[in-house]
Amino acid sequence: MHVLESFSLKGKIAIVTGSSKGLGQAMAIALAEAGADIVGVSRSKEQQQETKKAVESLNRKYLAIELDLNQTERVTTIVDMAVEEFGTVDILVNNAGIIRRAPILEYSKKDWDEVMNVNLKSVFLLSQKFARYLIEHNKRGKIINVASLLSFQGGIYTTAYTASKHGLLGLTRIFANELAKYGINVNAIAPGYMVTDNTEALRKDEKRYNEILSRIPMGRWGLPEDLKGAVVFLASSASDYVTGSVIFVDGGWMSR
Repeated sequence: MHVLESFSLKGKIAIVTGSSKGLGQAMAIALAEAGADIVGVSRSKEQQQETKKAVESLNRKYLAIELDLNQTERVTTIVDMAVEEFGTVDILVNNAGIIRRAPILEYSKKDWDEVMNVNLKSVFLLSQKFARYLIEHNKRGKIINVASLLSFQGGIYTTAYTASKHGLLGLTRIFANELAKYGINVNAIAPGYMVTDNTEALRKDEKRYNEILSRIPMGRWGLPEDLKGAVVFLASSASDYVTGSVIFVDGGWMSR
């Protein structure tokens, strides 16, 4: 196979959670550009219209699923709906995530539970269901988790987010270990400081914004489009011997 052909996702079906905007939207479009049809998941179908339009403009199909991942008992239905629509599924991108900021001494149980449900519990349940489907149908597949710099650092005022993103790396590694024998690759992407809704408060704090910028060797914050190459690589056969790994897309932040 020619190396460029190994990056093709023609005929593949990819689930992307949090696909309505930001990183998830960019990754869904990237996978469609590489040839995949997309199953997008977010809390509102209306919010997915922009992503749906972009995917369909590439002559790819887009199934919009409306589901709040905090309702963890419903998470596994995503795989069922994807298979019902497309007949199969090949790729899972666990991108959806929420953040709640408060000092650790004031952090509420409600915020802890909601962040952990969306960022960690739903990822476990959806990945488990997805892996079971692949194994039952003797299919290879790819799971891609969106980690964070706070998978490696403590941060401040982000108690549940930090804990959930550390836990996400643990899930990535144990899933990789146990699923490798079935031909299922499990990896993570760790974005750096990106221009998204989750970082809006940081970017509005001029002092903090400039402190962060000064540590990024590439001299700029990342854009959602910066994740396109990494997600296509990990979703394609180009990464068939890569599992349990983390790709940093951080402008060099972790090297400082």
